Amino acid sequence: MTCLQAALDAGADAVYLGLETLNMRRLATRNFTQEMLPEASRRCRARGARLYLTLNSLLYEGELTAAETALRFSKPYVDAAIVADWGAVTLCQRLGVPFHVSTQMSCSNSAAAQFLKQQGASRVVLARECTLEEVAVIAKTAGIEVETFVHGAVCVAISGRCLLSHDAYGCSSSRGECRQPCRREFLIREVREGENADAEFRVTPHTVLSARDLCSLPFVDRLMAAGISAFKIEGRARNAEYVKAVVAAYRAAIDAVHGGSFTAERAEEWCVSCERVYHREFGRGLFHGRPGAGQFTDTDANQASVRKLHVGVVLNYYAKAGMVQVQVQDQPIIPGDTLSIHGPTSGVVDLTVNALKRDHETCERAERGTWVTFACPQRVRAQDKVFVVRTVKEHEEVN
Repeated sequence: MTCLQAALDAGADAVYLGLETLNMRRLATRNFTQEMLPEASRRCRARGARLYLTLNSLLYEGELTAAETALRFSKPYVDAAIVADWGAVTLCQRLGVPFHVSTQMSCSNSAAAQFLKQQGASRVVLARECTLEEVAVIAKTAGIEVETFVHGAVCVAISGRCLLSHDAYGCSSSRGECRQPCRREFLIREVREGENADAEFRVTPHTVLSARDLCSLPFVDRLMAAGISAFKIEGRARNAEYVKAVVAAYRAAIDAVHGGSFTAERAEEWCVSCERVYHREFGRGLFHGRPGAGQFTDTDANQASVRKLHVGVVLNYYAKAGMVQVQVQDQPIIPGDTLSIHGPTSGVVDLTVNALKRDHETCERAERGTWVTFACPQRVRAQDKVFVVRTVKEHEEVN
């Protein structure tokens, strides 16, 4: 819910989410539940934003009843379901649930898009293999809304229909269970009989199958000119500050194109803001041609320029004074620190500490085991988590 609120606060037009099962986020550390869906829907509708249910995993015979139950329950709360299985399409048709076709269906041409429209789909999320020129043709000729991924992690199989995790661990990516073996290091081991027959080599660069993260900010204007109806930001198991930073960047870029103020220099600034949060090396996907130059990353390490460190929790918020009281449990804080406060209702609130106070005294430093108050112009709630944000260099110096 914290991520959903962060997305809305940052200017998202729509949010997509999965429930506990039957979606591509089954391994997310925290997923939405049926009990949470009405509140998620209320928040989206209060902002004029749409809410989509991801029911986009491969369905087995014994799961059709569960899929129907999920759709029946979700119908009053969502604007559409995102599906990838023809069984789910049939259920949506029968229940009258609007549906979008997931990128998992690998729709990559106008004929396929037109056929999906005939089946009742109101939107197709195109295969990630499509080039920008192909996207433009499909958007112009298919007669159906076109959505594309513009930012986030990219599967080695591009549109995600990969069997590597299934073969290695018995956990299918098409069931939202991918263990991401493509992100790991690989060894080449000699197999033959005889002495000294155990040679082993580590593959360099080690992430030979690990695709770069997609970042489309430098060419958002071209994507909009292609007639794309919706930009999709990948956020599987990403944290709230990632959601806030990336959504805000694309919101600003889209608004700049509409306002005629989009420039390469501004796009670079938005890229830098996205580099602050978790990401692998950025790439351009396949929008500019297949197979794509620089498609794979040399390292799977987090490339974020800042680190988020746990400080403690909010004890109280004093609305009239615009002050927050924080219990410091881990990292100490000092005036000048940048803090980020996260909560399911508050979303993500970023601020810079100007002065620390305890009772009527000014503090130079708030240590673990103490409480402290400081100015916070936006309301937060008790038990919200408090983090200090430091550059990678500052973090390394502290540690």
